[in-house]
Amino acid sequence: MTKNFKYFFILLSICLFTPFSLNASDDEIDLSKGQRVYVPAYSHIYSGNKERPFLLTVTLSIRNIDPTHIIEITLVDYYETQGKLLKKYIDKPTTLNPLESLRYVISEKDKSGGSGANFIVEWHSDKPANQPIIESIMIGTQSGQGISFTSRGREVLASE
Repeated sequence: MTKNFKYFFILLSICLFTPFSLNASDDEIDLSKGQRVYVPAYSHIYSGNKERPFLLTVTLSIRNIDPTHIIEITLVDYYETQGKLLKKYIDKPTTLNPLESLRYVISEKDKSGGSGANFIVEWHSDKPANQPIIESIMIGTQSGQGISFTSRGREVLASE
């Protein structure tokens, strides 16, 4: 057996005997009339032994993935690491048509959010709709080095 064939056989064996999902995500598909969503964001992360800040541009993306129903965005708030509100992005509800998206951008120069920044987003619909995809995308470059990653939002229940 040649060395390449041996590696191919091992890889094939792993693929055949490793359980996997045919879905793109393990998320359940649930219809909803609204949610409050927490979205992690990072205006910077740390690199190297000296924990130097690596500044990042943050984009909050809200995507209405429902092909037939309108949703309404009623709250988009940006918080810093210690939980202090930094900015309210909307003062009146914003309508998102089916398959429409919107974005909010935090400049790379704005490091006020810190490494534990986050957004709270609330949305509502008159009819049960597919839950929107709400995520943050972070990207930055320094000295020829680039980094990018995403964070998906997670529903949180309002405490009373």
